[in-house]
Amino acid sequence: MVFMVRMRFLSLAKYFEKLELTSGRIEMTNILVDLFREAKSSEEIAKITYLLIGEIHPPYIGLELGLSEKLIIRSIAIAAGYDNKEVEDFLLKVGDIGKVAEEFISKRKQYSLYIEELTVEGVYNTFDKICRISGEGAITDKVNYLSGLLINADPLEARYLARIADGNLRLGVADMTILDALSIAFGSKEWRKDVEDAYNVMPDIGKIASIIYSGGLEAIKNVDVTIGIPVRPMLAERLQSPEEIWEKTGGKLILEYKYDGERLQIHRDNDNVYIFSRRLENITNQFPDVVEVVKRNIHGERFIVEGEAVAVNPETGEMLPFQVLMHRKRKYDIDRIVKEIPVTLKLFDVLYHEDEGSLIKKPLLKRRKLLERMVEPDDSISLSEMMIPNSIDDIWKFFHLAIEAGCEGLLCKSAGEESIYQAGARGWLWIKFKRDYRAELTDTLDLVVVGALYGRGRKGGIPSSFLMAVYDKENDVFKTVCKVGTGFTDEQLQLMDKMVREYRLDRKPARVESIMTPDFWIEPKIVLEITAAEITISPVHTCGYGVIEDEAGLALRFPRFTGRFREDKAPEDATTEKEVIEMFRMQRKIIG
Repeated sequence: MVFMVRMRFLSLAKYFEKLELTSGRIEMTNILVDLFREAKSSEEIAKITYLLIGEIHPPYIGLELGLSEKLIIRSIAIAAGYDNKEVEDFLLKVGDIGKVAEEFISKRKQYSLYIEELTVEGVYNTFDKICRISGEGAITDKVNYLSGLLINADPLEARYLARIADGNLRLGVADMTILDALSIAFGSKEWRKDVEDAYNVMPDIGKIASIIYSGGLEAIKNVDVTIGIPVRPMLAERLQSPEEIWEKTGGKLILEYKYDGERLQIHRDNDNVYIFSRRLENITNQFPDVVEVVKRNIHGERFIVEGEAVAVNPETGEMLPFQVLMHRKRKYDIDRIVKEIPVTLKLFDVLYHEDEGSLIKKPLLKRRKLLERMVEPDDSISLSEMMIPNSIDDIWKFFHLAIEAGCEGLLCKSAGEESIYQAGARGWLWIKFKRDYRAELTDTLDLVVVGALYGRGRKGGIPSSFLMAVYDKENDVFKTVCKVGTGFTDEQLQLMDKMVREYRLDRKPARVESIMTPDFWIEPKIVLEITAAEITISPVHTCGYGVIEDEAGLALRFPRFTGRFREDKAPEDATTEKEVIEMFRMQRKIIG
């Protein structure tokens, strides 16, 4: 019998440390290539990739570790033989649960007589068990499993075990960098587009790693839409006038209301209905009413549809703003909230149907006609308001109708043969036209926090302004575009202080390009909605650096926080560098 040698967790922890100390994305990719080539099986590489991004399961599975900071502290104390208070005091001093675990395990007072060498498989499987524990005695069982890992851990292993438990590995590794490394490790750079295409329709980094490891390029090319695994949502570009939209689409387009709600991707597999957010999280529990509506009003037993859940006034039926809908994000009293904040479901696309199979390569109008046949509309569900314009004037008329109905504006979608569903892509097949696009920059941008600066006077001691960045998709990096310190209430600043402490880093993240140096760096995780007066040329920001003028980038003038935390958006869903460059050019054209 042949026994497979499994990777030791200490070997993986050493790779983690290399990544943590790396300041360049190319170097990070090379380290990952070496790591992936050490994997012994498709199952092992899947577990390695999950652990790399600090996950045990992708968000769509809906299984979380459920380990609070207090439980991790208790586990460290048990494993090292110290009091909880000693561990807690040290955490307050250093602010990194991983460094705390490393320190206490390095000076532990007690040693087990039966130290068991940790393997990647063993660590992953233990965390998987922790995810699945529930009911009476769950807390004790979770602590026992985690402390068991720490008892057997080397100090370096303890650092990363504690961080995985905390959900913040602090490596700066993102999915796109992993896809780069997988392509190189098991093929070549030329595989990259096919690998990303597969990931866009199956955004499960472990499954993609396993498929490429065992089946190579051919298997990757065969990846398709799967019920139960959310497709990465298609995104829209933006333009400032109907004239530009008409020109860009060649006059062959449809118009849809752009609702101020929450985008949902809904999967039905016979009696099971799954609802996913735009961040691919399983949020089915927040919308039990939508589950019932889907079963009652949509024909078919197996399908994937997309739409927008819009909060409505239960007395008048008027559409309410997105912020109202955020009250649905809770685990308790769901039935009460459903009654207080009812929603109407506005469907706009179908990605899979039991009779047709995958539809993402089909033209938009064919998908829309199928959707019309599938849905029986009533007050709780209907298709998005839509029209096919015959002129630029039609766009204006429909735009004003959308604003009057309480919408943000329009989504203008190409309706030609090329109008496929571009999963995970932002392109000109879909174009946003909002009421704020017509004059100076009063539209909002979704920006990523990458650094923080301390306040003075009354706000001294906590960060009061933040270095913000856009996303450069082509290079998978974040580029600075402004500092923002206005628009925050005292309560919001306290919340920001708590959030940024969780993601604080001692050195600049490898995926951040910045000329400015904040008081401390922040891992790109937090997305805020920002408004500004205009976009200007700036020698101190890296967004669009060298594109408009040599040795200068673009910056927001008079940026201000709108009060909206974009928890529904991943950092990679933020406003892109390309969008800001285009907005600047449009702004200059209008001013000129």
